Amino acid sequence: MQAIRDLFGSANDWMVATFGDLGPLILVGVLGLLLILVALPAVLFRKKDPLERLRDRTRAGGVETKDRRALRVQHKADQRLQRFSQFLEPQNLEELSAARLNLMRAGYRSKGAVQTFHFAQFALGLGGLCIGIGTMLTVGPSTTQGTILTVLIPGAIGYLSPKYWVTKRVQKREEEITAGFPDALDLMLVCVEAGQSLDQAIIRVSKEMGAAYPALAEEFEMVAYEMKAGKEKTQVLRDFGERVGIQDVNSFVTVLIQSATFGTSVAEALRVYAGEMRDKRVMRAEEKANKLPTKLTLGTMMFCVPPLLIILIGPSVYGIAVNLSGGGGGF
Repeated sequence: MQAIRDLFGSANDWMVATFGDLGPLILVGVLGLLLILVALPAVLFRKKDPLERLRDRTRAGGVETKDRRALRVQHKADQRLQRFSQFLEPQNLEELSAARLNLMRAGYRSKGAVQTFHFAQFALGLGGLCIGIGTMLTVGPSTTQGTILTVLIPGAIGYLSPKYWVTKRVQKREEEITAGFPDALDLMLVCVEAGQSLDQAIIRVSKEMGAAYPALAEEFEMVAYEMKAGKEKTQVLRDFGERVGIQDVNSFVTVLIQSATFGTSVAEALRVYAGEMRDKRVMRAEEKANKLPTKLTLGTMMFCVPPLLIILIGPSVYGIAVNLSGGGGGF
């Protein structure tokens, strides 16, 4: 215990000598600020409770007022960017289609989504360059390589951040759709066996799944709207699989198309495929559980072994150091 007290005393003396009498208080403040910064993303990006989302949709009659306002704002922004479309979107048709498909998979379906994406890249890249130039002018002259890196790195970060954001959104939506797809198939099977048609079952699934899996409900809702508009059902299902880009959904689309082509029972096809999806979900859960010990090994070595070594070996090392320095005593 004496060794630990001496260690804390030395640390306190060092902080007072370095930062003045308020050194320990400054250190505590910095640690508190770091803890706040670590906890802030968890508070800001907290997922909304499905029951609250269902309650909001029920109060607003199925469509939230915020969504309508956001659509109006997005439409105005698209109109402003339309005049610069030749500069803010690829002129090659294949590249434009690929960019639109990627943004649709991320959940951005507006007409000017591609233009908004490229405008965000341009604006953030230019803002990063301005920040880099300001940093260079503030810090002062440096080597040529350091000056170039100081200017270009913030610009590159700003330019690539929209692409990173879209990629993460795509991954998040794919995980959500994959997690909710077995439940959607079970609900669709119940609706079909109860006597509803496939179109009615899809509409029912889009309404019921909105609280727990909004991304999946949005995709089924779009399928229902396209079928109501008179589009060919086979083409609607193929567009659904291409738009989502998930293997399980593509297999489901193939099952439905084959069932409609050969005249087999849709309920039987759904029953078999829903059972396979449930088995795959169990296998994914088991795979994650088997990976967990391996992932915890690194964290255990980083956060448990060093404190244990300090507690076990620290006093002995301190006593040996005191004896070698001629302090005498020891333990």
